[in-house]
Amino acid sequence: MDTSSIIQKIKENKKQPNLRYRLKKKTEAFTDLLFLTLFDIETPVAENLEKLEVQFDELVSLACWDVKKPCKQIWQNYVSTLPQILEKLNLDAEAIASCDPASLSIEEVYMAYPGFYAIAIYRLAHGFYGKGFPMVPRLMTEYAHRQTGVDINPGAQIGDSFFIDHATGVVIGETAVIKNNVKIYQGVTLGALYVAKNLEKTKRHPTIEDNVTIYANATILGGQTVIGENSVIGGNSWLTSSVPANSTVFHTPEIKIKTSRRVS
Repeated sequence: MDTSSIIQKIKENKKQPNLRYRLKKKTEAFTDLLFLTLFDIETPVAENLEKLEVQFDELVSLACWDVKKPCKQIWQNYVSTLPQILEKLNLDAEAIASCDPASLSIEEVYMAYPGFYAIAIYRLAHGFYGKGFPMVPRLMTEYAHRQTGVDINPGAQIGDSFFIDHATGVVIGETAVIKNNVKIYQGVTLGALYVAKNLEKTKRHPTIEDNVTIYANATILGGQTVIGENSVIGGNSWLTSSVPANSTVFHTPEIKIKTSRRVS
């Protein structure tokens, strides 16, 4: 097959008319500038909001595929929610700083904690979710996922003062509901019992009530599963049914240690 034939075959198999990878890079640049605008004390807010609006217009041109959706109106509505999002993120940072004895300052939380960064990008992406503009919030949280190892779907509903400790390997599904003052550790999964396309509009992921702590590598599955308030879920637990309030759930593996007599 000659070169012209190869090129023609490749073009014939490019079947997705909206698949423009520069959307991904532009979304990452937009996310970086948005994060800096909210947190970096030296970043000029007014100037950056103008830059962000320009960048957002570029994202609209690349990702607003439904011409009936007024995507340009989303920005003005979104900007008005930024003070509230920032207030929530400050509560998250304060929760981390007050709970983690390893944190030396709250500035360290903002700059060095992957759990906080993942929560921040989730909250910023969630503001776009459900606005007829689905690709950009998904790309934002995937950007954070790639950097932190934390996979939070932008559709999840997360309350105030959320703390992810150590972060890596956490998965939070699209229809998960997490209420206030919840703390989770690395490797926790809030997932679905099984995956099927016809479940797209149903609640597939669990609800976590107030003041729950979920330790490392616990897996909680199912849209009807509710973890009651003030409960503690131990590490490596596997749950597919609800837990009453004020419960402690723990997994007890059998560990055997065999010690051989030392031979000199």
